[in-house]
Amino acid sequence: MTAPNYPKRVSPSQSSKAREDTGGRHGAIGVRVRSTRERRGLSREQLAVNAGVSWSAIAQIETGRRTNLRPGTLVALADALAVSVDYLLGGRGSTPPLLEHRALLYGSDEEFTSTVAPFLGHATRVGDPALVVTTAENIGLLRRNLVDDTSGAQFVERSAWYRAPQATMEEYRSFINRMVDAGANWVVIVGEITWDGRSEEAVRAWGRYETLLNLALASAPATIVCPYDTRVLSADLIDTACATHPELIDSEGSTLSTRYTGLDDLLG
Repeated sequence: MTAPNYPKRVSPSQSSKAREDTGGRHGAIGVRVRSTRERRGLSREQLAVNAGVSWSAIAQIETGRRTNLRPGTLVALADALAVSVDYLLGGRGSTPPLLEHRALLYGSDEEFTSTVAPFLGHATRVGDPALVVTTAENIGLLRRNLVDDTSGAQFVERSAWYRAPQATMEEYRSFINRMVDAGANWVVIVGEITWDGRSEEAVRAWGRYETLLNLALASAPATIVCPYDTRVLSADLIDTACATHPELIDSEGSTLSTRYTGLDDLLG
């Protein structure tokens, strides 16, 4: 997937922050550059070309050997990685949106595990905390198929989690904030909504929740993957997934959803 091209601006306060604080962060910028580069699927060479800097500069930044970065270099890196300068400097970043909200449309156990297991495995390898909220059956599938140590991941059966949209959103917000406050650079979540047994009104409310998530958690440094089981869910719900998630994900990677409608569901 091609990362969105967001323009960046460095304010005077950010310039001062870059000059005065980066050296004291002991490579914190390098950690965020590396983790974001890997999450984007870029090699050091590709990032160097996209940012217009040398490969050796990227290597020095990522290993913490170069910390006193010029504002122009910060802007170039932020542009190439589609994050804000503030995020690279250690903040949570208000613009551009950081949240990666993706729908996983799966029609078999193998499709579920072949997408989610590598996603969680990568998070474990780079040290990103993970939360998985899904069915007991899917949790079992993941535990049997994960080859990496998942001690940093939390698994929760979904029935107690998806009771009310607002409460669920606040739970996710709280989890992300706790992980970031504890030092996480990125947070990964797999969250599968309970759809069966819902009234039509409740189904609409959960559809609006998926839309609102894009706005309410826009500045969160997180990837949220929402699985939808096409074997049991209606075509209307699958359409809802495509309309409310900016991206789709499968075992091959993520792509932009051509049916994403933005905030139309909230404004209509």
